[in-house]
Amino acid sequence: MDLLSDALGRTTAFLVIVVTLIGAGNALLRYTGRFTGIALSSNAWIELQWYLFALIFLFGSTVALRDDAHVRVDVLFGRLSERRRAWIDLVGTLLFTVPVCILLIWSSWGSVRDSWAIWEGSPDPGGLPRWPIKTAVPVAFLLLLVQALVNVARLIETMFAGKTMSPRKDSAL
Repeated sequence: MDLLSDALGRTTAFLVIVVTLIGAGNALLRYTGRFTGIALSSNAWIELQWYLFALIFLFGSTVALRDDAHVRVDVLFGRLSERRRAWIDLVGTLLFTVPVCILLIWSSWGSVRDSWAIWEGSPDPGGLPRWPIKTAVPVAFLLLLVQALVNVARLIETMFAGKTMSPRKDSAL
């Protein structure tokens, strides 16, 4: 899973650059079009920009979870021992992360299935197909679920074997 998370991290980092260039290009084309009177931007480029942003968020969350880079309120957590932090992370992962991932995989599946059945496209003229981005939702939450379960194993090892569960310093993001 670490190798897959590393690949996701590198890919999402690359997508940040791509989405930034597309956004800047869209803005430049839109403003240039105002002066020339020619529509230079398209719905496909605009949709591609938000598709890529969605992929960055969805797949980047797996890397953030692995590297312990997600949002956390550290007022008390940072003062606790490694084992107590592991207990809190274990309970939080089992009570929140795992059930939410399962719920989102389950609840998105019908929409993905229906989208594939009709090869759903954008309702906007010149837009992109919708089925690929809808498919990314359960895939991303499946990867997040697997990473959460890997973290559970590491947390248990931290609690009972005394191994350290510190965040990785060589993160891809």
